[in-house]
Amino acid sequence: MDQLPAALERAGNEESWAVADAISRVLKNSEELHSWRRHLLSACMKGLVAMYSSSKDETKQEVERSMLLRLEELLRVVEEVDPDDWCSLVKTGLKYRYREETFLKVLNVAIQLLYKKESSLSQ
Repeated sequence: MDQLPAALERAGNEESWAVADAISRVLKNSEELHSWRRHLLSACMKGLVAMYSSSKDETKQEVERSMLLRLEELLRVVEEVDPDDWCSLVKTGLKYRYREETFLKVLNVAIQLLYKKESSLSQ
């Protein structure tokens, strides 16, 4: 379980995300759930950065779309990110996907969630 977030960071690793979802369901009422979700959020952002960097032409659109939707879902429950992960995602995403509608929509939602008054990034 400790090594799974690192495996999730690799681009296009859908099988590992299925395992991560199963672990999330098991931890549903556990004290460890928030920490687990923070690890998943970080892995999701790093995975998207890796995907954008390695696939500059949008060939894996469906995989990217599912990762972006997962990112949005995790942001809604975690509401805090590592500033370095966030900076890297925004920079790489805007560099390679500035015309991609799903990326821009999720980026907009993320900005709304992360930069509200009580957020860690807004301070």
